[in-house]
Formats: sequence, C-alpha cells, structure tokens
Amino acid sequence: MTAERTTAERFSYTSERTLEAPVAGVWSAWTIAESYAQWSYAAPGSVEMDVRPGGAWKATVVTPDGGRFPLTGSYSEVDENQRLVIGMDVPGKDEPAVMTVEFVEQGAHRTRLVVSQTCDTADERDSAEQGTTMLLDSLTAFLKTAT
Repeated sequence: MTAERTTAERFSYTSERTLEAPVAGVWSAWTIAESYAQWSYAAPGSVEMDVRPGGAWKATVVTPDGGRFPLTGSYSEVDENQRLVIGMDVPGKDEPAVMTVEFVEQGAHRTRLVVSQTCDTADERDSAEQGTTMLLDSLTAFLKTAT
C-alpha cells in the first residue's frame, strides 16, 4: 500500500493485492450483487447494482461493532475484467468519492487487483485505506471458498 499527498491539497492511496483466482471470478465478485454481498460487509438484501457507465449501486454496510451505513453511488467507467471506476455519494459534498479498481490478469488463475482513491484530507484517506484493506482481506477469504 502506498499513500501520498497529491496536488491541490488532496491525498491519495493505492492498495494492491494478488488473488489466487481467475480475473473473471474476481470481476464477478465485484459486479454481481449476490457475490458482492457475501464479502463486502453488506447487510443481507441491501446490495443493488446496475454495473454500466452511469448505473447506480447501493448497499448498507454493517461495521464490526454493528453500526449500519447506507451507501449509494454510480459507476462512471466499466471495462469488463479490466477496470471499474466507482463513485460513492458523500453527504455534504458536491462530488462523489471516486475509487478505481483495476483487474490485472496474471495467468489463468491469478489476478492482481489495484485499488486507488484520492481524498480531500489525510484523515479521509487513512479511513478509506483502512476500509479498503478490510474489503480486500474479506475478498481474499471469499475467493478461497468460492473457487
């Protein structure tokens, strides 16, 4: 993982993970609601996805301490098995938080996932990076049982 300060007082991070699963399986885990719900800390029945440019998504995330946070957003870029650019609506902000997920095939049964995001503050970046690490840990465990 890398964290850095970018121009105009913005803060970004990049997290990478090599997964023992084919790229199509990793893509499906991110883009099929039933699969996504199994590893993303989403409340049962809360995930809806319209995975296309301009399509909306929503999920209610349940934190380890039981807190529930409804999330919404949209997809700005969808390049099957290669790249997702996902916007997340943030209360009180005009622009969504944007996360880029790149899927890099590394042979028939291995995928490198690269997740990056730019945030307005160092605290937001640190929180987003921590959340991404939790998601990638959960995705890794899910893929071990799904394949």
